[in-house]
Amino acid sequence: MKSNIIHQWQMIEPNKELRYVKSELPELDLDEVLVKVAGCGVCHTDISYWHHGVKTNHSLPLTLGHEISGEVIKGETNWIGKKVIIPAVLPCGKCPLCLGGRSNICRNQVMPGNDFDGGFASHVKVPSRFLCEVPTELLERYSIEQLAVVADAISTPYQVVQKSELEVGDLAVVIGVGGVGLYGALIAKIFGACVIALDINNEKLERAKSLGVDEILNIQGLEIKTIKNKIKDISKKLDTPAYGWKIYEISGTKTGQELAFNLLNYASTLSIVGFTMDKFEVRLSNLMAFDAKIIGTWGCRAELYPEVLKLLIEDKLKITQLIQTIPMSKINEVFKNAVHNYYTKRPVLVPDFI
Repeated sequence: MKSNIIHQWQMIEPNKELRYVKSELPELDLDEVLVKVAGCGVCHTDISYWHHGVKTNHSLPLTLGHEISGEVIKGETNWIGKKVIIPAVLPCGKCPLCLGGRSNICRNQVMPGNDFDGGFASHVKVPSRFLCEVPTELLERYSIEQLAVVADAISTPYQVVQKSELEVGDLAVVIGVGGVGLYGALIAKIFGACVIALDINNEKLERAKSLGVDEILNIQGLEIKTIKNKIKDISKKLDTPAYGWKIYEISGTKTGQELAFNLLNYASTLSIVGFTMDKFEVRLSNLMAFDAKIIGTWGCRAELYPEVLKLLIEDKLKITQLIQTIPMSKINEVFKNAVHNYYTKRPVLVPDFI
C-alpha cells in the first residue's frame, strides 16, 4: 500500500453500497496526528446513519467509523510510533462542560465518522489531545485491532454504569445483551451488582450467562407485567433489594425503552444507552411516585479511557471471544448483516487495502 495514499470506504447516500475511494493523505494542523488504522468496530450508530435515517453532522460523502485503534505515524513527535485508541467523542478540553467533568457532551466536540472522515479507512486524521495510549502490557494479551472496541462498545457502558451510582449488591437489569449491552452487563458485574440479562435471543443470553451474568430471561412475547413479576422473583432468589434497581436500556428499541420505563420502582435509576428514532408515551409522574430517576449517556469521557483499559490489564474483563475481525473489503456485506442483527460478536473491520 502506497504510504502517500488514504484508502476509504465512503457512504455516498443512505442504503447505498459504500464506495471505495483513494485520495492523497491529508495535511495536518499542529494539534493533529495521522493514525494508521488497525481496526474499526461496526457500531449500531454506523448502521443508524447508513440505514435508519439518522443524519451525520458532516455532509455526504463521508467515511463512517468511530470505534478506532491504530498507530500514530505522523504529527507530534511524542506520539509517533505509539499504539492508540481514538475516543469516539473528542472534546475541546477547555469549555465549562469539559472543565466541569462533562467532556463527553462538550459542545465543541468532534466525532470520527460523524464530523469528519472516520475509521473505515487505511488512515484517519484526528486531534491528538485526548488520544489514549495502549500500554505495552495490554498488547501482550490483545492485538491492537481487537482493542478498537474500547473506543465505544466498552467505554460507553463503563461510563453509564459509573454514572448510575451502582453499588455492591444492587440488582442490575440489562435490556439487550448484544455488543454494548453484553459489555454493560459484565461491567455491572465487575462493579459488584447482581445482574439479570434480558433479551429475545437465546444465543446472546446463554453467552451472557456463560460469562458470569447471574440470571437470564428471554422476554420474547412476554407482557411487561409478566416480565416485571419474573424479575421480582429472580430478585428474591438472588437476595437483592426489592427497590433501587439499576436498569440499563441498551437494546435501542421502542419496546426495550417502554419496558425499561415500566420496570422503574422505588429509588430506581434508569439509564438510557441504546438509541432509536421511535417514540412512545410515558407517565412521568411515575418518577415522582417512585422517587426514581432517568439518566442518559453520550459516549464516554475521554479521561475515563485509562480506567477502562485497567479492567483489561487486570483481566477483570475478557474480550477475545466477544470480537470477530473481518477484512474491511467486506464492509458492505457486514453492514447488511448488521442491519439484520446477524452478529453475536462485535465485528471489527481490519484494513486489507492493496
